[in-house]
Amino acid sequence: MRTGSELNKATRPFAAEDRAKSWRLLVTTLAVLLGSLVGVALAPYWWVQLPLAVFAGLVQIRLFIFFHDYLHGAILHRSKVGGVIMSLTGFYMLSVRSVWRETHNYHHKNNAKLVGSAIGSYPVLTIGMWRSISAKQKKFYRFIRHPLTIFTGYFTIFLLGMALSPFKRDPSKHWGGPVAIASHFGMFVAFGLWLGWLTSFFLIILPLFVALGLGSYLFFAQHNFPDIQLRDRRQWDYTFAALRSSSYFEMNPIMHWFTGNIGYHHVHHLNHRIPFYRLPEAMAAIPELQDPGRTTWSLKDIVRNLRLAVWDPEKGRMLTYAELGSRGVAVALRRAPWPCAVLLRRALAPCSCAVLLRRAPWPCAAGRPLLACC
Repeated sequence: MRTGSELNKATRPFAAEDRAKSWRLLVTTLAVLLGSLVGVALAPYWWVQLPLAVFAGLVQIRLFIFFHDYLHGAILHRSKVGGVIMSLTGFYMLSVRSVWRETHNYHHKNNAKLVGSAIGSYPVLTIGMWRSISAKQKKFYRFIRHPLTIFTGYFTIFLLGMALSPFKRDPSKHWGGPVAIASHFGMFVAFGLWLGWLTSFFLIILPLFVALGLGSYLFFAQHNFPDIQLRDRRQWDYTFAALRSSSYFEMNPIMHWFTGNIGYHHVHHLNHRIPFYRLPEAMAAIPELQDPGRTTWSLKDIVRNLRLAVWDPEKGRMLTYAELGSRGVAVALRRAPWPCAVLLRRALAPCSCAVLLRRAPWPCAAGRPLLACC
């Protein structure tokens, strides 16, 4: 079985973009999105507008994947027109380029590290870390992994975490966040005055609420699933993190279309320069990619993923909060003596889940917040 550079080399042929196909798929996606939004604007009844708005939100997830792949250099690389469209897409979807590039690139370089992966991702504690933090810190940890926090990602992760918080930290670099918010609510007010407030809600707010809420859960489930395997920083390996710490999200063809094949997440993490439309091709052609940890959109799998709490190195799996309680885990230390030097040196943009507090209450040996960027 190939691993490391040998396996990565096997994926390189699939990283070749078909530029004509990229444009064709982008234009088609924009046309479908525009058509659905026009339908919302023209529909005479709210019960017609509602499903059209939800449909538009699903299409927006697909549009976001174009933005995501463009910033990875997988599609439309060095295209000036493509760059303008993708910049506008970032503003439209409350995810400006400066913030996404910073947090997401960090996530790819530190995927599934037990200490150091929370920037641009949901934090995962080991059972030892859990035991060593205070009751307040445990509440905060549960809050940022709570289903309501995840599914209201429109507010928690994007409005606050991707737009406002980075601007507060570095206004000169992340000025785009407030501009995105102003544009978003400016469109809501403009269409409200023109077409009515309910129509404007279905046109501007609800589609993005659906897209960013489902997108936030997608990201959670891609790195929080029952079969996940994790290693500490000393044993961490990029290929292992891609294949064993990133899931394959099984969906029907329609949902794969809406989500831009991002469910092939283990393949994407192995080589982020593979265009989204070639991910299934790569998985089918490379045997080492065909046995990943899997999850689905079934209610059972969603509940199983959301119940996961902390990593138990001895058992080699994630524990639920119920299992933590059965083991009688309690607060043992006032401060968590974790190795935080790397995070304190790399205080990048806020982690995409710890977004509601200015500073996450994770004390480290240095006496400063672990997630110093929040």
